[in-house]
Amino acid sequence: MATSEMPVSAMAAVPPARSAPRPGRRTRAKSCMTLAYRIARVDASDAAREISCGAPRAALRARYLVVAGKASHTGPMSYEAPFAGLKVVDLSQGIAGPYCAMLLAQYGADVIKVEQPGEGDWARVLGTRYGDHSAFSVVGNVGKKSLALDLKSAAGKDVLWRLIEGADVFIEGFKPGTIQRLGFGWDAVSARAPRLLYLSISGFGQIGPLADRPAMDPVLQAYTGLMMENKGEDGVPHRVPVIVVDMSTALYAFQGLSAALYARRDEARGRYLDASLMQSAAALQSIRMMATLLEGGPMKPGGVPGGVFRTADGWMNVVAISDRHWQALCRALGDPDRAHDLRFATREARFTHEAELYAWLRPALAARTSGDLDIALSREGVMHERLLSYPEFVAEPQVAATGLLAWLKQPGLPARVPLPNLPGMTPPGDGTARGTAPTVGQHSREILERHGYSLVEIESLIAGGTVGAKPAVAG
Repeated sequence: MATSEMPVSAMAAVPPARSAPRPGRRTRAKSCMTLAYRIARVDASDAAREISCGAPRAALRARYLVVAGKASHTGPMSYEAPFAGLKVVDLSQGIAGPYCAMLLAQYGADVIKVEQPGEGDWARVLGTRYGDHSAFSVVGNVGKKSLALDLKSAAGKDVLWRLIEGADVFIEGFKPGTIQRLGFGWDAVSARAPRLLYLSISGFGQIGPLADRPAMDPVLQAYTGLMMENKGEDGVPHRVPVIVVDMSTALYAFQGLSAALYARRDEARGRYLDASLMQSAAALQSIRMMATLLEGGPMKPGGVPGGVFRTADGWMNVVAISDRHWQALCRALGDPDRAHDLRFATREARFTHEAELYAWLRPALAARTSGDLDIALSREGVMHERLLSYPEFVAEPQVAATGLLAWLKQPGLPARVPLPNLPGMTPPGDGTARGTAPTVGQHSREILERHGYSLVEIESLIAGGTVGAKPAVAG
């Protein structure tokens, strides 16, 4: 009820106005008092009383989560390790889940990779294999620790339950229904670890008529329209070879987990997150999908000319879709008057006379070398670039100048390998934990010992085949 509508007796009871406190001060003070009270209820120690007296709200919150059993860590976070102290149990295999967990590791989390004894994660045998590694497994697991564990055995399940105690994140990428049959579905895990964030990654999602269908990157490229949008000049659809669906799924999942970890600071319980290759492939194609549906047919190009063209000694990508860039392209090719030809002078005209424009442009570009064109197009400010191979790209001065790549010596690989650096992070050091991918079961003994198993128990688990580990080093 507004003040003007209050009865006289009520208005008389309103206390005289005071100077208004700064916005947020009263709210913050009340919040700190509440947290201090909660700490006192669950922890009567001198340390608790000390931190409850005038401590910043962030310190109070952190202390409350610890004493209330709602946090598994007290590790200091920093820009160098934003997720320091977070414990992640990663059961995923392949590309999407492991790469998501690898990002968590690179940002400071303690990631335990749980894989089957023997060959381990099937990504280790994709492509060319180098002992326990392939390019897939190195990129997906650098910075983690590996525990080889038989999840079908009762003893293996007991080990996993112990790992889940105090964990912040649990990641699985099995076909829908599999993790439930193993006994580690969301309902079972959240009942024992109520503040855990639980991420499932699948091909088509957890429900629906295709949920049980096995899927990998090319399957979802086909299903979501990506291959149809990637036709060659012969009209034949092609797969994008860079594993774009799996990698984008990892990035979207990492984004979702990061947001959930931030929100969990003020939440009482954890959350289930569902990510799928189908969902990520659709999100990645949002603009093209929307434009196609709006236009009632294939999405029109942003402008003309643009594309990949032959040169005298290679290939060049050229984009000159605005009038200004079209004029610059004509100057760069030594034909400035063509820019004012009425057939090509405007964006609309270039669309109408596209075939005639390319009939002139293709031979003009093919007559000159890539190096010559690079100089001429750069001088006029035309957007372009040579088509480089990976060996050519990593040797580029621009790559070195920006410190784009960390060159890491990975045990078992015949040469140093490049790992692109992540935004906001210092590069992983050669030979450090962040810069090394584990072999299968490399850290099994260490992980079990850290979780309270005695040396006798560890050796018994290994001897019984529940745990896979490298032979113990005599010392």
